[in-house]
Amino acid sequence: MITVALADDQALVRAGFRALLDGEQDINVVAEAADGEQAVELVRRHRPDVVLMDVRMPRTDGLRATARVSADPTLARTRVIVLTTFELDEYVFGALRAGAAGFLLKDIEPTDLVDAVRIVAAGDALLAPRHTRRLIEAFVEQSGRAPGGGDDDARLQQLTAREREVLTLVGQGLSNAEIAERLVLSPLTAKTHVARLFMKLAARDRAQLVVLAYETGLVVAGRA
Repeated sequence: MITVALADDQALVRAGFRALLDGEQDINVVAEAADGEQAVELVRRHRPDVVLMDVRMPRTDGLRATARVSADPTLARTRVIVLTTFELDEYVFGALRAGAAGFLLKDIEPTDLVDAVRIVAAGDALLAPRHTRRLIEAFVEQSGRAPGGGDDDARLQQLTAREREVLTLVGQGLSNAEIAERLVLSPLTAKTHVARLFMKLAARDRAQLVVLAYETGLVVAGRA
């Protein structure tokens, strides 16, 4: 059973999500929060597999709440999906950096929402990686953020040449299977390389690897 917590200041939105998710045999909504502060409290109490977190909420917003959940070692198995009204929302980029597993638009199709919860709960590839890539590209372009120095970036010094290749492909939105095909590796080997990236770069999940690929200059906006 996949357990889910809902965090949104609109009761109608929470009710809609609950009705949809509780209608699935393998998903159970265990908590609802109307603001970020309550969300963190309830997530710590129930330790759900997935949190659907609205970006804009009173008291503590979704960005700070996501960072607190991600930083809590007792919640290492909990994954946060950020909910937003606008695809190119700069707060979503901050949430990805804070440890969110991905993001969804609030007007997502019901079946896609259910699939997203299952994908993230299973710890599989980053939710909608190409959409997330577009978000990061747009944020980088709009904010004028300068990428890191590529091979000179200190965070890359500990990686092997193959691991840098894999990180670049993760940043471009490729799944483990696609990375294996691109680099002519077995799927298990590709998965092992990604796991080593998590460990060496202290990344919580694939979303943070995507962000890091942009920040270090391995992937450049508009050229991926």
